Amino acid sequence: MKRTSIISVNFNQPQVTIDFLRSIKLHANQSEIEVILVDNGSREDHQASFLSEYPELIYISSEQNLGFAGGNNLGIKRASGDYLLLLNNDTEITAGLIETLSGELENNPQIGMISPLLLYFDAPEVIQYAGFSEMNYLTCRNSVIGGMELNTGQYNQQSRETAFCHGAAMMCRSADLESVGLMEEQFFLYYEELDWCEKFKRAGKKIWFTGKTTVYHKESMSVGKESIIKTYFMTRNRMLFIRRNTGLINTLLFCIYYICLACPKQILIYLKKGRKDLVKWVFRGIEWNLSHSKDSIELGFKI
Repeated sequence: MKRTSIISVNFNQPQVTIDFLRSIKLHANQSEIEVILVDNGSREDHQASFLSEYPELIYISSEQNLGFAGGNNLGIKRASGDYLLLLNNDTEITAGLIETLSGELENNPQIGMISPLLLYFDAPEVIQYAGFSEMNYLTCRNSVIGGMELNTGQYNQQSRETAFCHGAAMMCRSADLESVGLMEEQFFLYYEELDWCEKFKRAGKKIWFTGKTTVYHKESMSVGKESIIKTYFMTRNRMLFIRRNTGLINTLLFCIYYICLACPKQILIYLKKGRKDLVKWVFRGIEWNLSHSKDSIELGFKI
């Protein structure tokens, strides 16, 4: 019998994580899973509360916040399952999720990673994710398929290739990581799952979406408040993603577009919003890339 390791990361969200564990206990076959929770340098230790809710929990404590990739990588290294299911702690699963995702992988060896249909927890009739369109590597832009559509079952029977998985819920085979490797921890926050998908593609695997099963995500439907952290890492990692995953000519063309057009436009938007405090973090995101050579970022694309 094949087992699935469910891996999640907690950072200062104890009650959300407890609700997540309850969802796993309610909707997953406990004999076929192990649950690994990585506490990513939270201010308070809630290990006792988590174990009280889920006694079989494998709990890993990190003294510092390692980011999305680093936290999940800690869990992956501890995992013993044939399949790895990475779930955000602000998700709740539905019955049959693990069986459906693992069944797709079992039936199609070409699939490297798969994500389910994502719906908003607070508005379950609204779709967050039903796949991603292909990336425009000159602008580093793509779009979510199905985003903000009313869910009328239009994706429920679809199972197909897509450009990228969604970091809130994605499954892969543990054996495939021998050739693919772990997520790149230098991203810390944003773009790391897209980069991981590119690594799967380079290993000859396909990225897949299935609407045959669902996960509810507690992320807000609004874009969310701009912050220093978001501004810095979104700026920095958009450029890093292109540098890691495209060749020299594409990278140069992207940098011209990004530095001369996209970033100045974003700065003007911040100024109009009265957010002058964010402007310097755009520059710092660019500066990080200019100060880190191609060798130091461990390019995935071999020029």
